[in-house]
Amino acid sequence: MNMKKWSTIGLATSMALVAAGCGKSTPAETTKPAASVAPTTAASAAPTAAASTKLTGDFEIQYFVGGYGDKWWKKVIADFQAKNPDLKIKESAGPKINEQMKPRWIAGNPPDFVYIDGPELFDRQMVTDGQLEDLTDWIKDAKNVDGEKIIDLLSQKPQQFDGKTYNIPFVMSSWGIFYDKALFKDKGWAEPKDFEEFLAVSEKIKGAGIIPFIHTGKFPYYINGGVLLPAIVSANNNDYKLLQDMSTNNLEAWKNPAIIKGLNKIVQMRDKGYIDKASVQINHTDSQSLFLQHKDAFIPNGLWLPNEMAKDVPGSFDFGFIPSITQDKGGKVVANTSTATFGIAKKAKNKEAAKAFMQFVFSQTQASQWAELSGAPSNVKGDISSSKAPNFVKDAAKFLASPDTVVVPTVSFAADVDKAMQDATVALTIGTITPEQWVTRVSEVVAKQKK
Repeated sequence: MNMKKWSTIGLATSMALVAAGCGKSTPAETTKPAASVAPTTAASAAPTAAASTKLTGDFEIQYFVGGYGDKWWKKVIADFQAKNPDLKIKESAGPKINEQMKPRWIAGNPPDFVYIDGPELFDRQMVTDGQLEDLTDWIKDAKNVDGEKIIDLLSQKPQQFDGKTYNIPFVMSSWGIFYDKALFKDKGWAEPKDFEEFLAVSEKIKGAGIIPFIHTGKFPYYINGGVLLPAIVSANNNDYKLLQDMSTNNLEAWKNPAIIKGLNKIVQMRDKGYIDKASVQINHTDSQSLFLQHKDAFIPNGLWLPNEMAKDVPGSFDFGFIPSITQDKGGKVVANTSTATFGIAKKAKNKEAAKAFMQFVFSQTQASQWAELSGAPSNVKGDISSSKAPNFVKDAAKFLASPDTVVVPTVSFAADVDKAMQDATVALTIGTITPEQWVTRVSEVVAKQKK
C-alpha cells in the first residue's frame, strides 16, 4: 500500500521482475524442517560480522505462500542452515499459515521470525497488540552479512508506528491500473494520462462491447489501493500526508474534503456504467481472468498480477501499467506503493537467530535471488535488473523514477478501519451509499479505535 521516496537508482534497478504477493499460491506444509539444499557460491561468501556468533537452539520462521511462491524461501533457509548447522530451523508456511498460526500469536507462543504478507496479518494491528519486537535502536546500526548498514540499502524506509520501527520492508510493489497494450493498439485507443482521458477512452471501450473496468469485489483493497487512495492524494494537492494522518486514526483527517472528492471519481465511473457489475461478487483470480479474456479493459492490481496469472496469459497479451488514472488534467501521476515486511516476535524464543536471519536476508545476494526466484522487486537497492525485464516493469520503473510522479510510501490502517473502508467502497460501487455515507461509516469505526 514512499512516504520515504524510492531512490531513483534503487527503484530502477530493483524492479527487475514482478510477481504476486497474494492470490494463487503453491500449497506448502504447515510446519516442516528446512530443506537440504546446497548454498550457491554467492551465498557462501567470506565470513562477516553477522556470522561471527555460533547460533544454536530452535528457530521458527512463519511465511505466507502466495503468488510469490516459496522457491526463494526454500533457498534462503537452506543457505542460512548451511551456515548455521547447529541451528534447528522449522518452517511454518503455506497459503493459510497466517490463519493457522493466529491462535499461537494470541496465546503468546509465536514463531521467532515472521513474513508479514497475505490475509490475516496486519502490521499495525500486530504492533497495537504488542506482538512485534521493537527494532528501532537495532536497525539504526544493524549490518547485513556483507558488512553494509541495512537501513542504507532500503529503497523505502520502514514505516514508523508512533516513531518506532517494528518491521522492515523487503518486498516492493506498487498499486496501479493494468490494460492490454496490444488490444489498445489494435483498437486505436490511447493510454489515459488523466481522469478526463480515462473517461473518454472508457466510453470508446464501452461502445466496442467491452466493459471498461473490473475490480475484485471480495477483496476491495485492490480498488482502494489502485484507485481510491491515489484519488485522495490527487485531490489533496498531491500531499500524501493526509493518508498518513488517516492511518493513525486522526478523526480530523477523516473530515478532509479531499476524501469526498476522491470517492466521487468512483461514483462517476459507476454512474457512467464503466464498472463491471460482476465485480461485487468475484475474487481476484476471477476478475483477473475476465480481464485477460478482454471481457474488461482495465483492472486495478499490484505489480504481481502478470506473474500470478502467468499460466493463463494469452500469447499476444502485452501488459500496460499506469500507477493512477484519477488525477485531473495536468496533474501528477500518483503511485501508491505497497511492501511486504519482515518482523521478529516480541515473545520470540530465539531472538539472536531471528536478528541474524534478518541480517542474512537483507543482502545484495538474497535480493538478487529473490528477484530471480520470485519474480518480484526487492526493497534492497542494487543492480538486480534484467535486460529481459517485461514491458510493464519498464513502464512501472519509468513512472516511479519520474519527477512527475508522486510516490506514496506504504500506508497501513488498523484492521477494523481497513475492513470498514473495503466494505464501504463496495457499497459505493453499487450505489447503495453516497460518498458522505462512506465517510460516516468509516469514521464511526475510526472513533471506536480511539476509545
